[in-house]
Amino acid sequence: MKIYTNILKENWVVDNVIKEWNEYQQDIVTLKIRDADIIWIIAPWTWRKLPKLILKNKKVVCTIHHIDFDKFNDKEKKEFYKRDKYVDYYHTVSAKSREQIQTLTDKKIFQIPFWINQHKFFELKDKVQIREELNIPLDSYVVGSFQRDTEGSDLKSPKLSKGPDRFLEITRDMKKSKKNLTIILTGKRRNYLIENFEKENIDYKYFEMVDFQTLNKLYNILDLYVITSRVEGGPRSLFECAITKTPIISTNVGFASDILSPESIYDSINYKDAKPNIEYSKKIVKNYEIPNGINNFIDMFSEINES
Repeated sequence: MKIYTNILKENWVVDNVIKEWNEYQQDIVTLKIRDADIIWIIAPWTWRKLPKLILKNKKVVCTIHHIDFDKFNDKEKKEFYKRDKYVDYYHTVSAKSREQIQTLTDKKIFQIPFWINQHKFFELKDKVQIREELNIPLDSYVVGSFQRDTEGSDLKSPKLSKGPDRFLEITRDMKKSKKNLTIILTGKRRNYLIENFEKENIDYKYFEMVDFQTLNKLYNILDLYVITSRVEGGPRSLFECAITKTPIISTNVGFASDILSPESIYDSINYKDAKPNIEYSKKIVKNYEIPNGINNFIDMFSEINES
C-alpha cells in the first residue's frame, strides 16, 4: 500500500501533520502520485493542483476539517461537488464536522482526530524560569489564545468563526477582577485583538509565528487557555493544552466534548461557569499520542485499500 499526500507549504498546522506523517510512515508514503494506491487530499482547497485523470483512477480520501455554513455560499457548494466527483471517501476529526459533511454527501466518512506529538508538546516543571526567560511578570494572570482571529481579506474584520469578539468580551470582564491580567497571542492575523487590546489598555504580548519549542513553553506558563470559537474542526489547542497540562475551557466546538470534562465547556461567553479539569483531559489525550494516534490512520487506509 502506497499513499500520496500533496505538499501544502502554507505554514499552517496541516503542514506539520503532513511532515510528521511522511516522517513516521516512510514505508507507505510515496512522493510520486502515479505510484500511489491512495491519494490523501488532506487540505481540500488544494485538490485542483492534482491531475484529474490520476484522481479518477486512484482511490481518493479527502479530509474536511470543518464547514462554516455561514460562509458556505453557492460558490463554495459548487466547489464541494466538483471535488466530490473525484472523492471516494471522506475523513474528518470530530463528530460535529462529520454531521456537517453528511448533509452534503452519502459517501463513507471516517472520523479520526489527528495525533499529538508528545515529543514536541509536554509539561515543563520550571514555569518561573520560563516566565523570566520570556519576560512575563511572575505575578501576572496569563491567558492564552494561539490562533488567527482576523479575516485575511482586509486584515481588520474579525474572523467570527474563531470568536475573537467573544474573547475580547471575556478579557474585558477578566480585567475587572484581575488587574495583573496578561494575554499571550501567537500566530498570524491577530490584528483584530491587538487593535482592540491597545484601545482598551489590555496588557498583551504577541509572539507571532514561533517554533514548537517556544510554543510548548508558552502553553506551560498559562494560567488559562480560552477557546471562544463558533465553528472548529479540532482545534489543535485542545490536544496541546491537554498534553502540557494547561488549564483550558472551551465553547462546545469540534472535539471539545470528546477531550474536555463537561465542566470545562461553557455556552457563548458564560465562561465563569466553566472549570478546567487538567487530569481528565490528560488521560484522554494519551490515546492520541504517537504511535497510537497515527496507527488509527493506518487502519483507515488499510480498510480503504482492501475495499
